[in-house]
Amino acid sequence: MKAGLMSADTKLIDYYRQRASEYERIYNKPERQEDLARVKKHLRRELGGRHILELACGTGYWTAAIAEVVASVHGLDANAEVLKIARSKQLDPTRFTFARGDAFSPPRDPGKFTAGFAAHWWSHVPLARLPAFLEDFHAALQPGARVVFMDNRYVPASSTPICRADAAGNTYQQRQLDDGTSHEVLKNFPTANQLRDILQCYSNSVRIVEFTYFWCASYDLAE
Repeated sequence: MKAGLMSADTKLIDYYRQRASEYERIYNKPERQEDLARVKKHLRRELGGRHILELACGTGYWTAAIAEVVASVHGLDANAEVLKIARSKQLDPTRFTFARGDAFSPPRDPGKFTAGFAAHWWSHVPLARLPAFLEDFHAALQPGARVVFMDNRYVPASSTPICRADAAGNTYQQRQLDDGTSHEVLKNFPTANQLRDILQCYSNSVRIVEFTYFWCASYDLAE
């Protein structure tokens, strides 16, 4: 799922490779169903009618969630395992394509993409890498393109507990897979103010929406 194909933490890439078959279970949590419906409605409104470059598309869960309203999606992910699942969703191949790629170095075709989208990726970007990541992402999009990020909020008793923080302020969770293996995973939970402070450097139209379990950030790049 992650960049580089080796420019992100290789342990993170391997974790999502091993988790591919069980990944979408997270969306079955009963307490999150109302929130998920609200988030999907919000994303469709923000991204409708656009040609989208989706980073870290994973199993294509969110690609499918917006499929009815967008013009096209090109989804990138570092893991062949999750891309196989994304392709199995049988979305129109003339509008929805998936390829292995690097979220930190997306293809630069700014005449093609009128929007950029990433779900559950921001939280895996080390804080020190956010500026460079955003600049490279923006460079892959048309001037005036809309950029949308969606990710988790930390909710006690629903979110996996934070196990540690590093000197740079990044936070980590310890996660266990069905095979019994345990993985420490970078997972940051920015506040609305922190998101706004970062994104207002790139746009004067930053919009942050906080749901109970998720947040969405949307903004338009300068023409």
